[in-house]
Amino acid sequence: QVQLVESGGGSVQAGGSLRLSCAASGLTFSACTMGWFRQGPGKEEREFVGAINWSGGRTSYADFVEGRFTISRNNAENAVFLQMNSLKPEDTAVYYCAAEPSMNLRDFRRESVYDYWGQGTQVTVSS
Repeated sequence: QVQLVESGGGSVQAGGSLRLSCAASGLTFSACTMGWFRQGPGKEEREFVGAINWSGGRTSYADFVEGRFTISRNNAENAVFLQMNSLKPEDTAVYYCAAEPSMNLRDFRRESVYDYWGQGTQVTVSS
C-alpha cells in the first residue's frame, strides 16, 4: 500500500519560512518523480508548485515560485522536501506531495500524471 505523508505545515508571517516534508512508503521511491502541488482557499483545482526527478539532479518550478522555494529529496530516507522562504500571503494553501513511478516523467506539471497523493498539509501565511 502506497502512502505519502506530508508534514511541516503551519502558520507563519509574511517573509517567513517553512520546510515541508513528505515521507513515502510502499513504492520504489528512488524510481519516482516527485511533485508538489497546492490548492488555495476557494480554488477548485490544485496548481503545480515544483517537481524533482528520481535522482534529485533536476528540478522544475512554477513561475510564481520566483526562486523562493527549493525541492530536494533523500532517497535513502524515502523523503522529499519543500523548503519555502520569503513566504507571501498568496502562498496560503494546502500543499500536497505526489509521486509517479517514472524515472523520465514528462508533463510533470500536470496533476493527472501522478498516481499517488498525500493528504496535504496546511500552510497559512499572514500579512
